[in-house]
Amino acid sequence: MAAETERGTARSKPRVSVIIPVHNGASTLEACLPPLLQASPDLAEVLVIDDRSSDGSGAVARALGATVIASTGLGPAAARNLGARRAAGDILFFVDADVTVQPSTIQQVLDILTANPSVSAVFGSYDDEPFEPNFLSQYKNLFHHFTHQTARTASSSFWAGCGAIRRDAFEAVGGFDEQRYQRASIEDIELGFRLSRQNFHVRLEPTLQVKHLKRWKFFSLIRTEVLDRAHPWSTLIISNNAIPDDLNLRWSFRLSAVLVGLLALALPFLVLGQGQIYGREVSEIALTAILVTCAIVVLLNRSFYLFLIGARGVAFTLRAVPLHLGYYFYSGVTFVVCWVWEQSGRVIAARVRDRAL
Repeated sequence: MAAETERGTARSKPRVSVIIPVHNGASTLEACLPPLLQASPDLAEVLVIDDRSSDGSGAVARALGATVIASTGLGPAAARNLGARRAAGDILFFVDADVTVQPSTIQQVLDILTANPSVSAVFGSYDDEPFEPNFLSQYKNLFHHFTHQTARTASSSFWAGCGAIRRDAFEAVGGFDEQRYQRASIEDIELGFRLSRQNFHVRLEPTLQVKHLKRWKFFSLIRTEVLDRAHPWSTLIISNNAIPDDLNLRWSFRLSAVLVGLLALALPFLVLGQGQIYGREVSEIALTAILVTCAIVVLLNRSFYLFLIGARGVAFTLRAVPLHLGYYFYSGVTFVVCWVWEQSGRVIAARVRDRAL
């Protein structure tokens, strides 16, 4: 009763609770919050979880009309869990502070879950018109958009940039893992894994799209991709001993990563290779292998490249291809390093046990 009084008894209980973690995102909140705050109070409440911002994010959110809750500075996973505990709605709709939804997005989420009682969670994607015009931001956004738009609708993942989950399912799996993920990482993907393993149905809805406001720069992109994506994702896959055929873990993506790795191994032989094998120059064999490998990779990814050509033209696509191949390279290398590290740890642990016996 006290909790209900604190949330306000002058209106009926909202059906959807929008939860937005933010750390120093005052500038993007000004674009993020207005479309969400247009919803009627009985449809949705908007909770901004201020994760110890120093740029006045909380004050901006409060001035715009959102309910602001102070967090502990332990990262977005903990902030989202805090928001879920304070939320009044039966549907928890997680939105990143650097996205802008459509005016109809909240109603769309509610309609999807109402029409599909067996679906416990639903998430969408970025649209194909990112806010920032620089090449890296455009490429990264379009890659995300294409990956989500062409994936299966029955998913074993989740995306907290624009993703809703029924409260009972969220509580049943224990929410986000705030102990393992104390910075922005793959905490939402890991939540999707647990939902799937406990037989909760997660749906990827292609029409549920939001606009991304983030500006990417090269070194921050690579650092994020390797340290906050590829490394924890590889660790999660290895610890679960399973690779889901979903999103950017589809077989064509995995095969592309292997081929790009082989391509990287062949390059030194092209430049430094001397001597002959079966009467052919080593460098000639390396060049043939590189050309064949490139052709296969292009064939495997032709849908993405054709999408980029249609969306941004040939010149943009030619600039994007090296970044795309680089993505496969560092993702594959990171997975191999994590796998070797894990296997080495198991061997060492087994030897220690044997010696103890």
